[in-house]
Amino acid sequence: MAKFGLVGKNISYSFSKTFFTIKFDLEKLNHTYVNFDIKNINQLQNILKDNTEIKGLNVTIPYKEDVIPYLDRIDKEAKKIGAVNTIKILNDGRLAGYNTDHYGFAKALTSFPLFKEKTALVLGSGGASKAIIYVLKAMNFDFKVVSRTPKEGQLSYKALTPEVINKYKLIINTTPLGTHPNVTECPNIPYNLITPSHFLYDLIYNPTETEFLKRGFAKGATVSNGMKMLEYQAKKSWKIWNL
Repeated sequence: MAKFGLVGKNISYSFSKTFFTIKFDLEKLNHTYVNFDIKNINQLQNILKDNTEIKGLNVTIPYKEDVIPYLDRIDKEAKKIGAVNTIKILNDGRLAGYNTDHYGFAKALTSFPLFKEKTALVLGSGGASKAIIYVLKAMNFDFKVVSRTPKEGQLSYKALTPEVINKYKLIINTTPLGTHPNVTECPNIPYNLITPSHFLYDLIYNPTETEFLKRGFAKGATVSNGMKMLEYQAKKSWKIWNL
């Protein structure tokens, strides 16, 4: 019997535990998957000390960047991205970090029709956005990051003019705004400028239809939540844990 789990903060909304519990049941695997809801990433060491049977962990908001100093080695793609969402506990106890978010997002995105215009806005500049940026670069998208505290080359939400919204057709929410139970929240973009030529993608999957997606759908845009991305990245994590 082995134990796996999710490390994050305020993660009662997560479907990862449900996904893996069902998987273990269907495949008759005597494993467990546990949510480790912690207030600070330095509690990771206590988790591992108290749960010696842990073989792998997923990492979610807000610790995808903060967890890196606690790892003994990092996969080259995770290093390029600058964020980790999967940890494998090696046989000698060392911690290896990986990023499967970029794989999940790329696979989910390619299931949609080809984009006529490869332009995108990435809402948010945290750890979740880094994997999205990695994929957009690889797919040769012209994109901009939108942040409440923009760095050089990024946009503020106030800078989302009609010209900007008209140019960038794929809009990806990587922020936690709208996650259960705060379902009335959404990124502060000018939804009145959204058109049927836009595609709104939300990394959030609980609720299945966020306020961000509802407002996009009301304007005729193509919309998608992050459930497929979750499934793809989870399956990739499982492969890594079993290498």
